[in-house]
Amino acid sequence: MRDGRGAARRWGAALTASTAAVAVTLPTATAEAADGPAGIGAKGAYLDRGPDGKPWGKAADTRRPTASTTKIMTAVVVLDDHAGELDRQIAIKQSYRDWVARKQASTADLRTGDKLTVRQLLYALMLPSGCDAAYALADTFGSGGTEEERTNSFITKMNDKAGELGLRNTHYDSFDGISAQGGNYSTPRDLAKLARHAMGSSTLGTVMKATSTQQKATNVNRLYTWYNTNKLLGSYQGVVGLKTGTTQAAGPCLVFAARRGARDVVGVILNDPAGRYPDAAKMLDYAFRTRTPMKLRQLPSGAHED
Repeated sequence: MRDGRGAARRWGAALTASTAAVAVTLPTATAEAADGPAGIGAKGAYLDRGPDGKPWGKAADTRRPTASTTKIMTAVVVLDDHAGELDRQIAIKQSYRDWVARKQASTADLRTGDKLTVRQLLYALMLPSGCDAAYALADTFGSGGTEEERTNSFITKMNDKAGELGLRNTHYDSFDGISAQGGNYSTPRDLAKLARHAMGSSTLGTVMKATSTQQKATNVNRLYTWYNTNKLLGSYQGVVGLKTGTTQAAGPCLVFAARRGARDVVGVILNDPAGRYPDAAKMLDYAFRTRTPMKLRQLPSGAHED
C-alpha cells in the first residue's frame, strides 16, 4: 500500500504494555500437535505462520460468508487507492443512519451533519464495526450520480481488488458484510492473504491495534468514543488486529494477527460458535510454540459487540 508497505515489519514496536500474559516456551512435542493445533471448533480456519513454518488449514478453501470481516477489504480499497486523502472531511448523511436502522446493523452511531475525516471513519469502521462508516466510505469513493450507483461502484472496486490480490474464492456483494443475495463470501486462505496485504498499511496498522479511541467531529463539539470489538486484542500477547464479524449466516468470525519479535502470524476463523477467541489463542500458541495464559478483555457496558 502506498501509505506504508514496510509497516508490517514495524508492527508491534508500540504494542501496549498493559497485556499481563507472559508466553511460556514449551518443547515442540508439547506445544504442537503433529498435524496442527488441536481442538479447533471453527468450521473453517487457516493459520499462516510466515516463513518460519508451514501453513495449516481446516476447510481452508471452502467458501463461507464472512460477515463484518468484509470491512477489511473496505479499508484496503480506501487506503490502496486514496491514501493521500486521509484528512478529507466527509459529511454524515441521514441515509447512513437509516441504513443501519433498517438492517439492524452494527453502528458507530455517526450523527447526521457531523463531519469526520477519512482517517476517523477508518476507526469508526474497524473498531465498533460501523456499517454507517462503511456506507460513508463507499458513498464517498464510489463513482456515479446516486448513492446506489456510488456504493455499487465501490463494491465493484472491492471485487477488482480481490482479483488483483489473487483471491480466487472471494466475492463481495456489499461494502459492510450485510449480504442480501448471499454473494458475499471468502475462504480462510483468501482472508489470510488479504490480512497480510492489509498489514502492509501503517495507517490501518495503527487503527486496528487500538483497543479504543476518541475522535472529535471536525465541525461540531461532539466527541465519539469507540471500542474495538476484537477481544483478542489486549488479551493475548502480541496481537495487533484485525477484525471480528458475526451474522446468523456466517456465525462468529475472526481474522487476527500477532507479532512477536520480528515474526508476524496471521489466522482466520470462520463460523466458530463454540469460541473463536480460545480457538485463536490455540492457533497462536501452536504457531509460536508457547502456552500463553489469556484473560479475555471485556468491553464496557453498552459498547457494541460483533
